[in-house]
Amino acid sequence: MRQGQQPEARAGLDGKSLKQTSSDLDRRFWVAMALYAVLAALCWFTLGEGAILVGGKPVEVRLIPLVIFAALVLKTALARKAEKIRRGGDGEGGSAPREFQKKG
Repeated sequence: MRQGQQPEARAGLDGKSLKQTSSDLDRRFWVAMALYAVLAALCWFTLGEGAILVGGKPVEVRLIPLVIFAALVLKTALARKAEKIRRGGDGEGGSAPREFQKKG
């Protein structure tokens, strides 16, 4: 192993860089949400009006990309929540699951 790679690999182990990484995660999340909103608006105004049949019922063409973006927003929000839990706190005062709580 090279000596130069070890400090970079351990950058997230101390408390200071962990807090910085958490704020970076929050910033990246809100940037992603803003970009999803911009893309959804572009799709809404770019696609023409019309309908296609889905399951025998007419569905407006503009709604299809919005459903896809909603799924991506949900996936991104769940990934952010999972990462916060992995880092040791969900930010909402929750407690650890029972199997991880100390028995005493």
